[in-house]
Amino acid sequence: MKKFQLLTVFLFLTVSLIAQDLKYYLPDSITYNQSIPKPKDIIYHEVGEWHITHDRLVNYMKALAAAAPDRIKLETMGFTYEDRPQLLLIITSPANHARLEEIRQQHLLLSDPSKSASLNLDKMPIVVWQGHSIHGNEPSGANASMLGAYYLAAAQGKQIDELLDNVVILFDPSFNPDGLQRFSTWVNQHKSKNLVSDPNDREYNEVWPGGRFNHYWFDLNRDWLPAVHRESQNRLAWFHKWKPNILTDHHEQGSNSTFFFQPGVPSRVNPITPDKNQELTEKLGKFHAAFLDRIGSLYFTKENYDDFYYGKGSTYPDVNGAIGILFEQASSRGHLQETDNGLLSFPFTVRNQFVTELSTLEGAKVLRKEFLEWQREFYTSAIKEAVSSPVKGFVYGGNDDKTKAAIFTEMLLRHQIEVYDLNRSINVDGKKFSPENTYVVPMNQPQERLIKGIFNKTLEYKDSLFYDITAWTMPLAFGLPYTELNAGEMNSILLNEKIKEVKYPKGNLSGRSDYAYLFDWDDFNTPKALYALQKAGILVKVANTKFKIPINNSSREFDYGTIMIPVKLQEKNADELYTLVKQIAEESTITVYGVNTGNAISGSDLGSRNFSVVDMPKVAMIVGTGTNATDAGEVWHLLDQRFNIPATHLEQTIFNRVDLKKYNTLIMVGGRYNDLNKEKLKDWVQGGGCLILTEEAIQWAAQAGISQVRFKKVKSAIDSSDKVVYADLDQITGAQRMNGAIFAADVDLTHPLAYGYHQNTVSLFKANSVYIEKGKNPYSSPFTYGSKPLQSGWLSQQNYSAVKNSAAVAVNTVGSGRVINIADNPNFRAFWLGGSKLFMNAIFFGRNIDAGSGRSE
Repeated sequence: MKKFQLLTVFLFLTVSLIAQDLKYYLPDSITYNQSIPKPKDIIYHEVGEWHITHDRLVNYMKALAAAAPDRIKLETMGFTYEDRPQLLLIITSPANHARLEEIRQQHLLLSDPSKSASLNLDKMPIVVWQGHSIHGNEPSGANASMLGAYYLAAAQGKQIDELLDNVVILFDPSFNPDGLQRFSTWVNQHKSKNLVSDPNDREYNEVWPGGRFNHYWFDLNRDWLPAVHRESQNRLAWFHKWKPNILTDHHEQGSNSTFFFQPGVPSRVNPITPDKNQELTEKLGKFHAAFLDRIGSLYFTKENYDDFYYGKGSTYPDVNGAIGILFEQASSRGHLQETDNGLLSFPFTVRNQFVTELSTLEGAKVLRKEFLEWQREFYTSAIKEAVSSPVKGFVYGGNDDKTKAAIFTEMLLRHQIEVYDLNRSINVDGKKFSPENTYVVPMNQPQERLIKGIFNKTLEYKDSLFYDITAWTMPLAFGLPYTELNAGEMNSILLNEKIKEVKYPKGNLSGRSDYAYLFDWDDFNTPKALYALQKAGILVKVANTKFKIPINNSSREFDYGTIMIPVKLQEKNADELYTLVKQIAEESTITVYGVNTGNAISGSDLGSRNFSVVDMPKVAMIVGTGTNATDAGEVWHLLDQRFNIPATHLEQTIFNRVDLKKYNTLIMVGGRYNDLNKEKLKDWVQGGGCLILTEEAIQWAAQAGISQVRFKKVKSAIDSSDKVVYADLDQITGAQRMNGAIFAADVDLTHPLAYGYHQNTVSLFKANSVYIEKGKNPYSSPFTYGSKPLQSGWLSQQNYSAVKNSAAVAVNTVGSGRVINIADNPNFRAFWLGGSKLFMNAIFFGRNIDAGSGRSE
């Protein structure tokens, strides 16, 4: 038996490693146009022999487009952070290309319920988006894209002609160009002539952060809905330009698995998604099964993966009238790896991905009319749902933060959601909304289901296991006041022209001064302005109190956190300062007020000790092995992209040997810090440094004796007297994971960490098991969770008991320094803008927190 197994493995290797030319991959029943370049003609190696680099992938796609212009139109959707092009090949028949714009415009009418009923679907092509390797270190998809593109460009005969006549293919060879380039470089540079299959080899173990992520270490497969990143924004523009019927998302999974295709776990489908979606997903799955059966590949469905979070590539289409399909191939992670199923070669993984590209297209052709009818029905039924629903719309916004409301509105428009300006003041549920900077989203529109997916709170679930987060209510994430509108409230609003382009606030300097300038700390962009001033050498102070002061011929009240720029304390003269402040105000889109007296009408005068000097933050973040790359990336993106603040990224080994005196602020995100010099860090904090800890970094610091917080314990989910069976193990243990839910933290609005907030609660996202006990010092916990903090999402009763009455933020005084413990991730996935103010307050004002508020017990 062992000899037979060894022979089988040997034969498998022989086929997989030697047969790397196109015959190994391509259907042998098809003839191919010899004038079309094969991959090796352009990239200089066979597909699967090396991992394709993005630059060579681009070269090949350009060569195909040049060689087959009658079938392929090449578009550039945009560019990544590293300026790599995001290509899109529009592939269809010559006849369809001749009227491509007409086809596109007609196809878009399917999503317009007022015009779709009269459409003739008999000869309308179906639109399929085929996307590859959104995770850069899951490369079999991107490598298979060369085979798919070659097949569509070069195949000849009735079969391909029929396919191209009936299908318009939007072919995206690499969802994540920067990550693909990073990973391919790694595995190629570690490939041996005699392939090493040992999983312990360096080839299969990337250095931190790995190739999964984009430039800023983000998982782009969680960004379809928030669309924070330029890769997502570029792609979404083309998605809605065509509104495909099917979108495929080619991934990889653990090396010891086989191959997965949807449908996923039935009980974990988002309830907003209609049942018909899953019916069509299963019908399409029959084609994948048949094609994989032909080549003898093992596969599974309806396990592990779900269709719940609408921010993933395989789920976002489901709420946009399309069918998203997730493919997960067992990963070789390099060129050849030992697995439980034998030796897994890279060419084998590429072939499975290519075969399911073909199965998708065959299914799309056969089921063409049914998919087109579903897209029309999806949007028609959405209008019917809106009519019958008691919720007729949403209102959001307010004057406190115009920039954040504009960013949110821009996100809605990116998803083709209709938004209007509020034209009159209204009071709803005790909340007052005035017309300025307030927006209305009516439910009676085609994107009704997506609106629910963005605005709804969810507290009831069919399942207790989740592949990703359980809640993402976007207005809560952005920290925007919002509420539902019923029929009467909606009818009282006269909707004007819908917003076509977001108008961001214009910054200005209101009045020249020889005494002082003031600006509120309310707007999202104020950290950008403050750092720009400090970088220019301007001395600034922050108000630790409220005050009212004359301005021109009137007066104005200013809140905690107001920034003051005293004119006479600067090295620049008054004219130079005026020019600089005006420029920064305009660039940061904030309003700055010039005042000509320090004599307050009420509250503290401007010369009071209640105004503290704000030192320029000199920031370093600990990164590298053990730290959570996405958490670190969120901080990097926030500081670099949003606020133009540079931060040094210190590997733990570098931290241990450098002089820390040049930094006054250190950031440690969730992760493990086993190699960090604890005593050196403690000495730095005691010497006056501000240490900002999030999530699991708090636990590490507490164990190291640097943070003085204590933690609440979670009770066991199983009592010793409970009768349990082994089959329930995964369900019981999985339900105890904190996948992520939204909680309302009660806030002390007078605390420096709360400057700029005006609501008594702040919504924070928790996806960890860090439960901080409230300290005996009442001033040390400015953000706390009450007895009923859950706003949206699911968690076990045991975990919820630990969240209740815990501290969301705790401040410790360590020597002359401060340790700011933020139990959760205030920057989650870069769209949790409601937590950005807390994080930036820790950076700018953490060193200003009074020692008494952070003393240990």
